[in-house]
Amino acid sequence: MRRLYTNVGLSKQAFHQWMERDNTRRAKWDQVFSIVQQVRVDHPGMGIRSIWEIMRPEGLGRDEFERLAFVHGLGIQPKKNYRRTTHSLGVRRFPNLIQQIEVTRLNQVWVSDITYYLLDQEFYYLTFIMDLYSRKIIGYSVSKNLQTKQTTLPALAYTIKYRKKTKDKLDTIFHSDGGGQYYEKEFIKLARQNGITSSMCSSVYENPHAERLNRTLKNQYIYRYNPSNFIELKKATTKACLMYNEKPHRSLHKMSPNKYEN
Repeated sequence: MRRLYTNVGLSKQAFHQWMERDNTRRAKWDQVFSIVQQVRVDHPGMGIRSIWEIMRPEGLGRDEFERLAFVHGLGIQPKKNYRRTTHSLGVRRFPNLIQQIEVTRLNQVWVSDITYYLLDQEFYYLTFIMDLYSRKIIGYSVSKNLQTKQTTLPALAYTIKYRKKTKDKLDTIFHSDGGGQYYEKEFIKLARQNGITSSMCSSVYENPHAERLNRTLKNQYIYRYNPSNFIELKKATTKACLMYNEKPHRSLHKMSPNKYEN
């Protein structure tokens, strides 16, 4: 290894510092990737620079953001064979544990996703957690940035507090896309402490319930409540979750999630 460092003209310390910086940039990109995908679908003509100007993700400069976006086919004119994926590196951190599973009880499978809400030329981020058995929204968060501490971590903590009635572990599968917020150490630690096993999809088609939930809450509820600032958005999101849980679902024999659970 010393000979290798000498050949490339780097010290061992400088090489590892470079690796650490590169891993940090990749982790930051993993956090924003799925949001940029959603923006590209909703706003096919919006330039990458305009997306960066609105998002301004922490730790990702404009040039690096644009470079990664184009590398992963998120420019205005993506290749014809481009398909949406949920992880920028094409690697699934955890296996998909719900592909062949039969959901028969509460707390068996929770599904989650992060979406964005564009308000007055600023992006805000909504994280939802739903019990797949009852289709009930059991946790959520509304944030101004995409950091794990503001998105998936508070949503999971909220859900555990709401669902965990005893000191026993939950024995739950937590299914999500490959976003970085779902595999950061703090999130995984909280999940493991409470008997929650991570599951991830390799494409958007393997997390359809969470994707559909995002669209429904935004289009049928929050947009119609017409929030004008961040505080109102938080109130609108809370109201949307409450109303959704009272709405009859065809898949629940026309019962609401609340009624189905009871």
